Amino acid sequence: MPTSRSYRDSCGIARALDVVGERWALLVVRELLLVPRRFSELRHALPNASSNLLADRLRELEHHGVIRRRRLASTAGPQVYELTERGRGLEPVVLALSDWGIDAPSPPEPASLSATSVLIFLRDHVRPDPAAPPIVCRLDLDGSVWTVRTDSGKVQVQSGEPATADISLRTDPKTLGGLLADPASLDAALTEGSATLVGDLPALRRLLYAESATPGTV
Repeated sequence: MPTSRSYRDSCGIARALDVVGERWALLVVRELLLVPRRFSELRHALPNASSNLLADRLRELEHHGVIRRRRLASTAGPQVYELTERGRGLEPVVLALSDWGIDAPSPPEPASLSATSVLIFLRDHVRPDPAAPPIVCRLDLDGSVWTVRTDSGKVQVQSGEPATADISLRTDPKTLGGLLADPASLDAALTEGSATLVGDLPALRRLLYAESATPGTV
């Protein structure tokens, strides 16, 4: 059942934590920052949260107006969860927590890393050379396709297929996180098959070797 616990503290911080302070709540918000998600997709992204616990968090967040449910395409389409305007206001909070936590000790293995996590890091912390040619990358990450564009020193990430692409990269979140942390590992990843590339290898190297705005790893 959804929790009804409260700090019973009038401070805005305490009132915010009454809404999103339970375990997994902010990670649900994180997973919805880039694209709406089905329940099964959230379970896949948060493998250490049980189905019942995740369902509780979703009900609580919906009750507090942080997320909402809707059906795709028609009333017969799949149901997804998405952030409301109020929920979208948590984005700078979640990103600030990411910046603060990037240098905290890593959890013991086996540890999960979601596609959303590494894509947010790529979008917000990788800074390509503004003078470098733009790159369009088709990224097949954990079974979902994303469009990654670099232009004028910024990285844009969008769900879905690009019209055209300079490179097509297929990999998993942990491998991509490792490549961003250590671009020199690219050759080994391509050789062992944890990453596959079609297209302009130098363009991929430019993307991976771009300066990180925040020290540390994904």
